[in-house]
Amino acid sequence: MVRRFLPFALSLLLVAQAHAFTLVDSKGKTHTLAQYKGKWVLVNFWATWCPPCLEEIPDLVALHENKKNRLVVLGVAMDYKDPKQVLQYAEQMMVSYPIILGDHKMASQIGAIPGLPTTYLYNPEGKVVAYNVGALTREAVERYIANKK
Repeated sequence: MVRRFLPFALSLLLVAQAHAFTLVDSKGKTHTLAQYKGKWVLVNFWATWCPPCLEEIPDLVALHENKKNRLVVLGVAMDYKDPKQVLQYAEQMMVSYPIILGDHKMASQIGAIPGLPTTYLYNPEGKVVAYNVGALTREAVERYIANKK
């Protein structure tokens, strides 16, 4: 079954099984799916060289900071050579959500990453309800969540 964040652009694949994960961010904090029960969790795989990834960062920051959404954003940087470059870039972009320095083994806890950006959305019960390859907008995510309440 296919759902859409935006009717004309972003298709989301409904995924039946939730994938539990344990991720450690750049500050050493551990993030697990279980600790976010009761909240929406958006896991976004991105890279500093990826223009659509960089375009969506301000919207992801806004989503993370809007506490009305009950949504947590976790950014997983992929395909990088220098971790310091990733962290400097995140700081320059004023990213307020946790940044995880990822690799394919770590990403496999969540699911396939066929391209960047790739985003997985978990509902408050911890089930993956949406999957998207390509850029997202704040409005699209908020509309999707509002339609599920």
